[in-house]
Amino acid sequence: MVILGIDPGSKRVGYGLILSGKNFKLLDYGVLETKGEPAKSILEISKKVSKLLNKYKPGLAGIEKIYFSKNIKTGIAVAQTRGALMLEIAKRGIPIKELGPNEIKLAVTGYGFADKKAVSKMVAKILNLNNITGYDDASDALATAITAAIKRPDTGVDKLFR
Repeated sequence: MVILGIDPGSKRVGYGLILSGKNFKLLDYGVLETKGEPAKSILEISKKVSKLLNKYKPGLAGIEKIYFSKNIKTGIAVAQTRGALMLEIAKRGIPIKELGPNEIKLAVTGYGFADKKAVSKMVAKILNLNNITGYDDASDALATAITAAIKRPDTGVDKLFR
């Protein structure tokens, strides 16, 4: 099954696509960026995610929940983008698994408060890669996809490490 992971942001959205089976296989990952006023940025990011959905046809999507930071304005902007992306996914009938940051970190590293470097290192190891290049948003999105895959109800697996 193809699984999409999304790390939402207001101007930069990380995405990761994996193939889940006996092992995980990397299909694609990266960061979608936009500039400009909020409504146009949301529309642009939504269109880019729509292209990914059409190309890879995932059977499941994982999206990171918003954790509230000190900047409420930023949190609202991220929530708006996240909602638009969830709508794009839901319109296609793709199940969405919402995952908290600590839940994702725990699933891929074994420690719920791991830093971004540790998450990236473990994602690369799980996907049998030397490293994950680019912004942290991309490795976070891959970690989200991996976590969604291992928390699928049909796998019976709730942890990567046993």
